[in-house]
Amino acid sequence: MMRGAIRFLRRGQIVEVSNLHPRTTLLDWLRLEERSTGTKEGCGEGDCGACTVVLARVRGGKLTYEPVNACILLLGQVDGAEVITVEDLANGTALHPVQEAMVASHGSQCGYCTPGIIMSLFALYQKGQAGVDRTTVNDALAGNLCRCTGYRPIVEAAIEACAGPANDAFSMRAAETARQLMALQRDEDLFVGSEACFFAAPRTESALSMVMGRHPDARLVAGATDVGLWITKGLQSLDKIIWLGRVDSLATLENRADEISIGATVTHSRALPLLATIDSDLGEIGRRFGSTQVRASGTVVGNIANGSPIGDWPPAFIALGATVELRKGFTSRILLLEDYFIEYRKQALEPGEFVRRVTIQKLGPDDHARFFKVSKRRDEDISSVMGAFRITVVDGTITGARIAYGGMAGTPKRATSVENAILGQSIMDIATWRAGSTALEHDFAPLSDHRASSVYRMQDCGRSLQLDADIGHQGVDP
Repeated sequence: MMRGAIRFLRRGQIVEVSNLHPRTTLLDWLRLEERSTGTKEGCGEGDCGACTVVLARVRGGKLTYEPVNACILLLGQVDGAEVITVEDLANGTALHPVQEAMVASHGSQCGYCTPGIIMSLFALYQKGQAGVDRTTVNDALAGNLCRCTGYRPIVEAAIEACAGPANDAFSMRAAETARQLMALQRDEDLFVGSEACFFAAPRTESALSMVMGRHPDARLVAGATDVGLWITKGLQSLDKIIWLGRVDSLATLENRADEISIGATVTHSRALPLLATIDSDLGEIGRRFGSTQVRASGTVVGNIANGSPIGDWPPAFIALGATVELRKGFTSRILLLEDYFIEYRKQALEPGEFVRRVTIQKLGPDDHARFFKVSKRRDEDISSVMGAFRITVVDGTITGARIAYGGMAGTPKRATSVENAILGQSIMDIATWRAGSTALEHDFAPLSDHRASSVYRMQDCGRSLQLDADIGHQGVDP
């Protein structure tokens, strides 16, 4: 079965859109078609949060509310969801509790970014968390820029409004909303447009293979947090888009005894709690991965599949011995993640093949891990250098080492010379780590760009090894 229109919930009513260009963003549809202009356009790349709206979906039998950047989210990606904008929050003349708190705390300055801030806080409010504190609020607002720099009253409003269970019109009709959303979840494939220009969202991997076979030139999209910028900033003409978000088998997240398996459409926000169980450093890296909006849309596998040399997850997963499953048609193959990256923006993908899942190994009893990210700002920034270390130690001797860096070459890459320099050496001897630092020049010759110079990058890599040296020398568990 085939459906020729996207369907989503808007103010309690089902909306169908059959006439759209595949690269139409949710923001453009809201502002230009529906004329809901409360949602603003700021940076156009998912950084400032002025365009933040909330999507409601049923996940695991529970209604969830997630903030997203409407400027880089494709309209087709809201299929099966409820779209909530700032215009929807007030109940008649009564403001929403978040809005009331913002007014009482004088949290709105010029007002341009306020709608996006309100929507991020609305999503936090719907979580119904007890004991919401400043750290929680800061994390929720990391993707919202206030150009007037008046964050104190905003944070105070959030702490006042978002602590405790949700009690608003949305929570009161949650059961009906969930029922309506479940009714939208049907098994037909989605194909809007013509063979020359379309937005497709197959329901199964078999259907995905068929449409990819007919259109090998189509662009696969999971979260669009990268592809969205190709449209808004790169002005690329993407006339054929296949969205993976309706394929249930690609949304699996499995926690096994010695590994974690993450499907192609599992978002960062879903995967992060499980990844943090491998090592607390991974949890912190993930918490600083983009913003709440980016983590709610972007996918872990997407961060790998796009082949960026500065993605945060690839070097970490390479150090942990990860593999990727690649599928084409009805066959698949397993590849070491480090072998997936060939050269800058070139991956080991055959025509018609896609990354189905990534599997990350957990740490063994003798393994120790460290992950370092260097960036120009604390939150929502791309790495200048990312370093990942998995060291196996038996009786004080390094018996295994997997070290990988991002930002040091055209691809995420293992530092094999460094690994060889420290293997078989004492972890307590500072000379071990100095030898590793010296070996860096045999592994990397980084470029200079606007994020960092080649000298700075080499120094940072050396510092990460020196940190391990200092800790080992002091006799502290590495």
